[in-house]
Amino acid sequence: QVQLVESGGGLVQTGGSLRLSCAASGRTFSTMAWFRQTPGKEREFVAHIKWSGGSTGYADPVRGRFTISRDNAKNTMYLQMNSLKPEDTAIYYCAARNSPLGSYTYWGQGTQVTVSS
Repeated sequence: QVQLVESGGGLVQTGGSLRLSCAASGRTFSTMAWFRQTPGKEREFVAHIKWSGGSTGYADPVRGRFTISRDNAKNTMYLQMNSLKPEDTAIYYCAARNSPLGSYTYWGQGTQVTVSS
């Protein structure tokens, strides 16, 4: 049974940092990613990482402030978020897929990140 479990969300002031974790179990994946969603808006892509090779990609709003990484031995993905802004406030979701392209098949339950001004 595949499970993705996020942790690390919380409340932080503008300019602060948080690190999110996503622990995967049940299998390994080709690509994992972080998405985020705020009420009334579509879920948006934040960053992705290829499990083999570790290549990464970022959405423009977070590039240079967020860093995605993974620990193959722990089958865990991370999102280091620095210089946080109020507009980063959202529920952050971990996602995974079995192929390099296509839709993300597996999703975590989400973790709330709130950035106060």
